[in-house]
Amino acid sequence: MRMFSAGDVDRALTFSGLVEALRTTFRDGVVQPLRHHHTIERPDGAASTLLLMPAWTDLNAAGTSAGSHIGIKIVTVSPDNNAIGKPAVMGQYLLLDGKTGEPQALIDGQRLTQWRTACASALAATYLAREDASKLVVIGAGALCPFLAKAHSAVRPIKEIRIWNRTAANAEKAAAALRGDGLPATATTDLDAALRWADIISSATISNDPLVKGALLRPGTHVDLVGGFTPTMREADDAAIRRARVYVDTRAGATKEAGDIVQPLASGVLTADAIIADLFELTRGEKPGRGDADEITLFKSVGAALEDLAAGIAVNAAAAG
Repeated sequence: MRMFSAGDVDRALTFSGLVEALRTTFRDGVVQPLRHHHTIERPDGAASTLLLMPAWTDLNAAGTSAGSHIGIKIVTVSPDNNAIGKPAVMGQYLLLDGKTGEPQALIDGQRLTQWRTACASALAATYLAREDASKLVVIGAGALCPFLAKAHSAVRPIKEIRIWNRTAANAEKAAAALRGDGLPATATTDLDAALRWADIISSATISNDPLVKGALLRPGTHVDLVGGFTPTMREADDAAIRRARVYVDTRAGATKEAGDIVQPLASGVLTADAIIADLFELTRGEKPGRGDADEITLFKSVGAALEDLAAGIAVNAAAAG
């Protein structure tokens, strides 16, 4: 069994390569049961959560040719870790041979998640962002920020990146790191101006109050919502939902877990039929992506176990090859 650190994952993957691996996996399909949530009560602090996200190759799906695999992401969320200087979220990804069950790889779960999340957004952008989109705004300067900037830059001709964060110093730090990697990034303190300016807006926050204001969006903008992962979190307002053609990574996940979809559905701002497509339907050509240059498109992701499986297979294959 191979062991892959975060650095090993970075060396194994490319953004364009993982985007295409995800495209193939969504098109071909895998089996992905509902994720398991287990609460671990603690007598002396906040409860922890254990998340189990399994998936395996669907051998009945057409186009499956890379062998069979089973994968499971094991994640713990321990809120009290922040007080002792450790990440609240930790995880590992276990990849198994699909026929024998033999362990093939144990992969750093945080890094794998960062790569697959950003590349799922970039995959959506290949269908939903204008082909000439060159101005990218990233909202939130956390761990996903550089991955989103690099993933979108891999699929569209990004010439300028602006980063906004509630703490301006963190936006400056993130922009400087991206410049060090050769990307044209600067920090901004004026979010409203950035929203008016952008061709692509990628938001990765845990905000409960909408940051993306639909009234400010230019025709042709693509909005990529990554951060909110509970029904109470909200990154875009009702005006953005009303003005946009709405897409999701998976219908089952987004309509249950994502506040940006759950809340508009509950209020009647959005109907289930108005969700144009998910990534399965886009990659299979069953539903349309962007129709013209003036449409506003909005993509909401909450993550899916098949994305982890695709990324885990790609990491292991790169090492083997």
